[in-house]
Amino acid sequence: MAINLDALRKKLNQLSGQNSRKNSMWRPQEGEEATVRIISFPDNDEQPFKERWFYYGIGNNPGLLSPHQFGKPDPIQELINKLRSDDNKESYELCKKLYPKMRSFAAVVVRGEEDRGVRLWAFGKMVYQDILKIMLDPDYAPDITDVKEGFDIKVSCTKLPGKQFANTSVRARPRSTALSTDANQIKEWTDNIPELDDLYTLKSYEELEKIINDWLSGSTGDGTERSSQFKQTTAKESPGKESAPATTSLQDLDAAFADLDSL
Repeated sequence: MAINLDALRKKLNQLSGQNSRKNSMWRPQEGEEATVRIISFPDNDEQPFKERWFYYGIGNNPGLLSPHQFGKPDPIQELINKLRSDDNKESYELCKKLYPKMRSFAAVVVRGEEDRGVRLWAFGKMVYQDILKIMLDPDYAPDITDVKEGFDIKVSCTKLPGKQFANTSVRARPRSTALSTDANQIKEWTDNIPELDDLYTLKSYEELEKIINDWLSGSTGDGTERSSQFKQTTAKESPGKESAPATTSLQDLDAAFADLDSL
């Protein structure tokens, strides 16, 4: 029987901590400007980015992967559907708190830190929109992620006076460049993109059910008790129809995921 050497290397990296989230993730630092090159994920339906939906702000959990996005039973989504069928303001407000929020991920090589290999950059809706606008701009056609004729991206993280959180902005460099002048280096990077689903644990139905029920029966996080209307709510109600996620503070979400990605 042939031995899968790639699988053995992956296991060795896991045991040595090289595949930890802390080593595999990158995020811009406040007050600094970085230059990155985005590399398209392979086997991703020709989409250069990956999207994941997380439940945010439930108890002490900075982010919980939604099983619903993978077609799996999801007790929190079931509760959302139940709440949507209740015609009252309290259900509506709780529903907004529970809706999952999208996080986007790009594989990047950070210029000046090439020795650290390919890392994953997680960002919110506004940055995602700005990058997509760059990609659709004919000045950067046909593909900013092309390893031979693509474009680097400058990422700035600045905190304006009076603001609680820093703002991240992106812009493309005006000239196309190769990902690397070394073909072997390019292959090494494109063959060793961190596997996103190895970095975030998808909890079981039972684990999520306990988390949401403990949160419902406990405090809201600000020292007050949640309404008794929801203390006996279970997450096994029949699902209702779907709806688009409600909005939340994008900067608050970025801050929460910064903590999550640093684990």
